[in-house]
Amino acid sequence: MDNCLFCKIARGEIPSKIVYHDECTVVFADVNPKAPVHLLAIPRAHYAAIHEVPASEMGMIQRLFAAVSTVVASENLVDEGYRLVVNFGENSGQAVPHIHVHILGGRAMQWPPG
Repeated sequence: MDNCLFCKIARGEIPSKIVYHDECTVVFADVNPKAPVHLLAIPRAHYAAIHEVPASEMGMIQRLFAAVSTVVASENLVDEGYRLVVNFGENSGQAVPHIHVHILGGRAMQWPPG
């Protein structure tokens, strides 16, 4: 999508601190972190939400979470724990209408989250 902020980051049109990328996924630092480690994992393909992904494209979600698994290990989050958050819609707090997984770590998390 031409005007999507995350698509522009994935295409390299907007600078970002990229911590991981492959042909399907990009993981980068959140510009407004809510934890000492706050990364966003996005698929390169543009969908606003998981429920919009056709069944034939669900492998994209598997690749997205494989990238998350790689990143939590490389960022040394496994031993102390981490939180993954996926939002959809304004009421959930989704600010950019592109599937993204928040990876939060580096501190104790509270429950309920919000």
